[in-house]
Amino acid sequence: MRSDSVKQGTAQAPHRSLFNALGYTEEERKRPLIGIVNSYNEIVPGHMNLDKITEAVKLGVAMAGGTPVVFPAIAVCDGIAMGHVGMKYSLVTRDLIADSTECMALAHGFDGLVMIPNCDKNVPGLLMAAARVNIPTVFVSGGPMLAGHVHGKKRSLSSMFEAVGELAAGKIDEEELAYFEEHVCPTCGSCSGMYTANSMNCLTEALGMGLRGNGTIPAVYSERIRLAKHAGMKVMELVEKNIRPRDIMTEKAFMNALTVDMALGCSTNSMLHLPAIAHEAGVELNLDIANELSAKTPNLCHLAPAGPTYMEDLNEAGGVYAVMKELTKKDLLYTDLITATGKTVAENIKDAVNLNPDVIRPVENPYSETGGIAVLKGNLAPDSGVVKRSAVVPEMMVHEGPARVFDCEEDAIEAIKGGKIVAGDVVVIRYEGPKGGPGMREMLNPTSAIAGMGLGSSVALITDGRFSGASRGASIGHVSPEAAVGGPIALVKEGDIISIDIPNNSLNMKVSGEELERRRAEWKPAKVNEVTGYLARYRELVTSGNRGAILEIRK
Repeated sequence: MRSDSVKQGTAQAPHRSLFNALGYTEEERKRPLIGIVNSYNEIVPGHMNLDKITEAVKLGVAMAGGTPVVFPAIAVCDGIAMGHVGMKYSLVTRDLIADSTECMALAHGFDGLVMIPNCDKNVPGLLMAAARVNIPTVFVSGGPMLAGHVHGKKRSLSSMFEAVGELAAGKIDEEELAYFEEHVCPTCGSCSGMYTANSMNCLTEALGMGLRGNGTIPAVYSERIRLAKHAGMKVMELVEKNIRPRDIMTEKAFMNALTVDMALGCSTNSMLHLPAIAHEAGVELNLDIANELSAKTPNLCHLAPAGPTYMEDLNEAGGVYAVMKELTKKDLLYTDLITATGKTVAENIKDAVNLNPDVIRPVENPYSETGGIAVLKGNLAPDSGVVKRSAVVPEMMVHEGPARVFDCEEDAIEAIKGGKIVAGDVVVIRYEGPKGGPGMREMLNPTSAIAGMGLGSSVALITDGRFSGASRGASIGHVSPEAAVGGPIALVKEGDIISIDIPNNSLNMKVSGEELERRRAEWKPAKVNEVTGYLARYRELVTSGNRGAILEIRK
């Protein structure tokens, strides 16, 4: 066992004395040591139930003959961090989580790990750690929130942000806003639409790192407690068989994850996280492959914010496995891959059934023949830009309009709420990329303001920052290269005509090459935000959005 390095032999007598200080018995020391990474805290709604999930995992590990050992991981609530300096600290925690988990796992000689994440950067951070550490690992999340109900209709956090825009537009009053506030987030769990947290938890199933239902069983269901116990038991089987994350997270597994991503209509943040996780697994995931997969993968789900269904509905319809089963009808998945269940993909989904074709469209009747995410390129985004195509209204799939240029999110929000943005405009928010922000802030506030003011079907937004999974509309993020390193988005001027053609994966400004060269020669970067501490170190090491904003030591 790996843990023998801290338990066995005369040289380890001091180590054993410390286990004695912890209250561990000799019998416990002789069993495999299973690290349980508990992301519980009292500030993230998706994490407030993780203490109960952790206790269930501990019981499962013990029942299967292991010794559970709990240690923590941090998590930021993107909703609470949204729209202020806190959002600079969201994406950057992904690497802190991966690094700290690596430190704990390897310093203490664990034989296996059970990861208990739930919200946005927590899931990919722990997947990165799993790939890096490469000891037998299972994921079990805290589960999604139930949808809220406002005036008889299901609602979620994105509705709340859009209601703020409606108030600014005079469409609702403060009493109605307060009513929304009381009813959109009714339970613990990750917010109830196909936002980033739920996207990534669903993709743990597609990658093979989570058990059935990990992405969809609601947080408040007792079924999730049972799932957690099974995760604790399952990791012991993986330890016995020495099935490790890199055996599971192969190049073909990432192709499966991207394909399921397209079918589900996941958050555009998955286009940041999957390449970063793949990088840790020794797989180079070029985003160019995304459009190839999208071209042949039908979009089967329109969960909020793209449509009126929620995670609880996907769960009742058969969950991720039912979506995967539909995709196998067109032979779109690799089904011979081993997973954390100890079985292959084919064995996992053999009995899956689509129980609601209104929630999970059959492959014969998809929302569209192409996937939910598109990667755009052009003279505005030579490397890439990313859009959640499934959440774009038909009239905005192809659009041309004048650029309205802002060098930070706050200035854009002020203009939107001040009525200075009109139908047809293309809002450009720059210097918010991985380096420019730093931290690549999410732009849920401006997209929600646009939607709330009734401009969602006539105004586009382009940024070198990123979007919450709760954003909808023609919202194109991750524009690379970013403005802070002199990408073409830094050269856009007020009034330039921006051309968006999502079906043909293009994003251009109608400015001649000669004019762009002239502007480049005159370009001076906007004043860089002065940062210290972790953000300063992050700025020095972070790469571009099209590479997953991974950290890389400069040589």
